[in-house]
Amino acid sequence: MIRVLIIDDSTFVRQALTRMLASDPGIEVVGSASDGNEGHEKACALRPDVITLDVKMPKMDGLEALRRIMKDCPAPVLLLSSHTSEGAAVTLRGLEIGAMDFVDKSSVQGHMSLLELAEELKAKVRALASVPKERVAALQPRPWPETPPARLPARVSHGAEVVVIGTSTGGPPALQAIIPRLPEGFPSAVLIVQHMPIGFTRSLAERLDSRSVLNVREAEDGETVAAGSVLVAPAGRHMKVRRRGRETRVWLDDEPRSALHRPSIDVLMASVARVYGAKVLGVVLTGMGSDGVLGLRAIREAGGRALAESEATSIIYGMPKAAVEAGVVDESIPLDRMADEILAAV
Repeated sequence: MIRVLIIDDSTFVRQALTRMLASDPGIEVVGSASDGNEGHEKACALRPDVITLDVKMPKMDGLEALRRIMKDCPAPVLLLSSHTSEGAAVTLRGLEIGAMDFVDKSSVQGHMSLLELAEELKAKVRALASVPKERVAALQPRPWPETPPARLPARVSHGAEVVVIGTSTGGPPALQAIIPRLPEGFPSAVLIVQHMPIGFTRSLAERLDSRSVLNVREAEDGETVAAGSVLVAPAGRHMKVRRRGRETRVWLDDEPRSALHRPSIDVLMASVARVYGAKVLGVVLTGMGSDGVLGLRAIREAGGRALAESEATSIIYGMPKAAVEAGVVDESIPLDRMADEILAAV
């Protein structure tokens, strides 16, 4: 049985979350709290398997409650956030200081719309409950990397012209461990798919950009894919590439609509493999599900190279594990070595 603590200042939301989670026979709500102080106390007293935490509350806000919980009685934390500019920024900060994932509740207007979040909420609670306790305890506030390497390494193993990175749960902190370490003069383009609700990818790109020497931004339809640029696929659109003459440009659309995720890692990687052939490095980081398996297969069939984050550092070893088990990964790499492997590959 997965024991859950709900921390939210809204009585309606606490009751609705309790009903949604109670509909799963494997989940039990063991307590609730209406502010950060009470939430911190109950987290340490009840020792739940998962905590849902509102990021905006009176008395003690969600981030301060998160800091105290991770310091005194660490547990997997699922943030409840909004896609406003302020809400997205606070959510990303929460992921940096120890939260594992978040759910966007900004569109909630009443009981029926909140119920639409039920399956996502239960799936994420189940995933977070499966994270080993020692890994949870290690999720203290994560500092941004120090100054990136001053120059590219002399060793060149592949000569990739484009690096495609796909990630989901645990992705923002993983990306912050990689992108700010890429140096000035980086000779390849970097394309990123991070599974996120609409309204959050622009804030993610801006946050990465503020810590990086490379230019990081949310991709726009038709813009050039250029060496030294980092483009984050906008939530709600598939990102692909197409080449006309000597230029390769971003192409955003909604097809295939049948894809489980939009943007899809598989869709982007397959598109890049068709355009760049062997000059592609595909990377799958932490995340739920199996998105990226077909994409990495396409990259390897085109002659490119494929890496996956190792189990030792993945918050959720779902997507990397699926890729490894499918036999489409050349090597599994711990997160703290991934930037170095990317540098070597380009």
